[in-house]
Amino acid sequence: MGAARPDRLLLLLTVAAVWGPCFSGTLRSPQRRWPVPYRRFDYRPKTDPYCQARYTFCPTGSAIPVMEEQDVIEVYRLQAPVWEFKYGDLLGHLKIMHDAVGFKSSLTGKNYTMEWYELFQLGNCTFPHLRPGMDAPFWCNQGAACFYEGIDDAHWKENGTLVLVTTISGTMFNEMAKWVKYDNETGIYYETWTVQASPNKQSIVWFDSYECSKFILRTYQKLADLGAVFKKIQTNYTSIILFSGEPIYLGNETSIFGPLGNKTLAAAIRNFYYPFKPHRTVGEFFVDLLKIIDRVILNHQFYLFYNLEYWFLPMKFPYLKIIYEEVPLPIGSKTSFGV
Repeated sequence: MGAARPDRLLLLLTVAAVWGPCFSGTLRSPQRRWPVPYRRFDYRPKTDPYCQARYTFCPTGSAIPVMEEQDVIEVYRLQAPVWEFKYGDLLGHLKIMHDAVGFKSSLTGKNYTMEWYELFQLGNCTFPHLRPGMDAPFWCNQGAACFYEGIDDAHWKENGTLVLVTTISGTMFNEMAKWVKYDNETGIYYETWTVQASPNKQSIVWFDSYECSKFILRTYQKLADLGAVFKKIQTNYTSIILFSGEPIYLGNETSIFGPLGNKTLAAAIRNFYYPFKPHRTVGEFFVDLLKIIDRVILNHQFYLFYNLEYWFLPMKFPYLKIIYEEVPLPIGSKTSFGV
């Protein structure tokens, strides 16, 4: 049986999103660098056949073309509500937005879209599967870049954004393409949550998310480094934030779930993730939602999986918040590649 999750999980995520079991250990994190640096890898591993997507990843994807050096390419900011193709503007009212970037070649007239998202949908990247006969939670949490010809104007314009942000040369585009290949091969795991100490703008950030908007921000910054000059327009992005005290490092899969692992801790982590399983009925959904509220809000506890390691978060008010805040377009730091 595959590992696709129902869409109802997104509702669970936005209503109560992350609340778990009791843990009263005395472990202290040996890592004091905050936020914890996102881990990059030497190569992208093959996905497990157990992981199945409800919607095929990048169905019309193609290789990034090599542009003529003298080409002038328009760059567009693209943003629309998550799952707009299915729910319209429903998630747009909650400011849960998906980001992409568009390109238009002046020489060929062709349009292209580039985005970065989950291989197996958001639910699988946010919560694991508890498979029979396996002690450790099983994750289907890879994300990747998708490049394809065409820009779906109606999709981006109707409930979102399609706006020109800069113009680049073919040379700059080709340099960006090389960077995209590196970024995509080394940054392979989707991280849903930003975790910070408080809602204050100067708050300590414990963990930073790694999702679609962060890819677009990195792409813009790379173009700025290559010399792109961006227009002065406001650009907002969605973040889903958990609030906690200082995280406690617990270990990796082997140290927790292996033969010499901590069986009590292993059971606590599994019990925490159990209510986030796919639900067959609305009744099951609300029963598990109550469990989540009890664990995260009343007991102030959450288990986070980040960089293939587990952390304990001592949750605190307001626990979870979805924000839609401005992140300014970057300022270039190098000489332009001849637009």
